[in-house]
Amino acid sequence: MSSNGTVLVVDDEQRILKALARALREDGHEVTEAADGRTAQHLLAARVFDVLVTDNIMPDLTGVELVRELSQGAAPGERPQVVLMTAHATVSSAIEAMKLGALDYLQKPFEIDELLVVVRRAVELQRLRNQHRYLLSERDEDFNHYGIVGRSKGLQDVIRTLERVAETRSTVLITGETGTGKELVARAIHDRSAQRHMPLIKVNCAAIPDTLIESELFGHVRGAFTGATSNRKGKFALADGGSILLDEIATLGQSVQAKLLRVLQEREFEPLGSEKASRVDVRVIAATNRDLAAMVRAGTFQEDVYYRLNVIPIRIPPLRERREDIPVLAEHFLGKHAQRTGRAVDQFDPAALALLERYDWPGNVRELENTIERAVVLSAGPVIGPDAITGLRTSPAASASVPSLRLHENIEWVERETVRRALDGSRGVKKDAAELMGISQRALSYYLAKYRFADPLAPTPSGT
Repeated sequence: MSSNGTVLVVDDEQRILKALARALREDGHEVTEAADGRTAQHLLAARVFDVLVTDNIMPDLTGVELVRELSQGAAPGERPQVVLMTAHATVSSAIEAMKLGALDYLQKPFEIDELLVVVRRAVELQRLRNQHRYLLSERDEDFNHYGIVGRSKGLQDVIRTLERVAETRSTVLITGETGTGKELVARAIHDRSAQRHMPLIKVNCAAIPDTLIESELFGHVRGAFTGATSNRKGKFALADGGSILLDEIATLGQSVQAKLLRVLQEREFEPLGSEKASRVDVRVIAATNRDLAAMVRAGTFQEDVYYRLNVIPIRIPPLRERREDIPVLAEHFLGKHAQRTGRAVDQFDPAALALLERYDWPGNVRELENTIERAVVLSAGPVIGPDAITGLRTSPAASASVPSLRLHENIEWVERETVRRALDGSRGVKKDAAELMGISQRALSYYLAKYRFADPLAPTPSGT
C-alpha cells in the first residue's frame, strides 16, 4: 500500500509533536500534524483519518473533549481509531476515553516503539473495520460458486488469460454481452492474485444515480453537500491494497471519467469537498457490455480513459459461440438449484437437453441459469422434460436467424421475470427479494424503477 495508514497527531508541545510525527512517518504512515484541538477539529471535518493520536491536556480543547465530539458526530464506521496521550493519567480519564470509543492510551513519557506498536495495531483494526462494514453492507449478495464452468476453447482462453493477468497489477477491461459472467472473471482474477487477502470492492456504475456516483467512488467530507453530516470513505479508499470492479463502466458521465483518469494515472483522488489528495494502491478491473471504442469515436467516452482501462482486454464469448458449454452449465445449474430448492430433480430428458443446445441464449449464462432454476421448480418428476423449459422468447429454429432482433427484448423479459418471482417469493420484502436474486438492495431498487414495479410493501408486491 502507499502507506501503513493515515494518522493525525495532536499535541500543543511542538517538540513532542514533531518528534512523534517524524517517527510515525519513518514507520511508513501518512502523518498530519495539529498543534491544538481546534485545528484538529477542522482537519477531522475535512478528511478521513485511520488513527487519531492526541494529547489530553491542551489549553483550548482537551483530548477527551475531542474524542467526545467524535463520538457524537461521525458514524462509528467513519471515526478514526483513537490513541490518547497524557502526562496526567488517571483512572477516571482513561475510563472516560475508553467509554467514548478510544482504542488505547499512553502515559507520558513513553517509548517511541510503544507508540509505533499501538498505532500499527490501530491501523490494522481500522482497516478490518472498514472491510467488515463493507462486507456487512454486501452480506445479502450470495456467492456460492467462484469457479468458471465450461470446456470450450473460447472459455479456456479466457481462463488462461486471467491466470496470467492475476499475477500482475495491470488494469483489466472485461467485455462481453449481458449475462456472460464478467463479474465471475473479475473475482477469479482477484482470488488468484497476491492481493486476494484484501477486498475486492464491486461497484455497479449503472445502479448508482449520477448525483451520487462521485461520492460513492471517491468519498466525501462533512459539509460537501446537503446531507453530508460526516466524512465518508468511497469505494476506492475501501479497496486500497486490493481490487475494485467498476461494472458497467460505460455508464459513467464525463466529469466522473475525468476523476477516474487521475486515479488510473496517478493512483490518487480528492474526496468530494476536500482539497487534499488521497493516494491508493489498487488494481482496477472494469467491465462493460458496450463497445467502448465505438463510444470513443462517438465522443461519449473519453479516449484517454479508454486506453488506460484497456491495458489487458479480456473478451468473454457469448454462449451461442460456445455451445459445447451448454450441457455442462445445465448440469451444474441443475445440481445447484435442486439442492437450493430441495427438489428431487436430477437429470434432463434428452429432448430437453437438445432444446437447450439449439437455443441461442441471447441472455447468455444468466438466462440459462434462470431457465434451469425455473425448470427445476416446474418439473413434475425427477427428470426435466421439454415442457419444463419455459420462458424462451424465440423458438430454437427461429433463433439462429434473428437472435439480434430479440436480444434486448429477451434480456429485459428475463430480468423482469426474475424480479417478479423474487418479489413473489419474498412476499414483497425488499431485503429478502434481493437475497433471492443474489444482488444488493440498491441494485434491486434499480430494477424496480427500471421496470416500474409497484412498491414492494404494497398489497400486490409482484407488480401484477
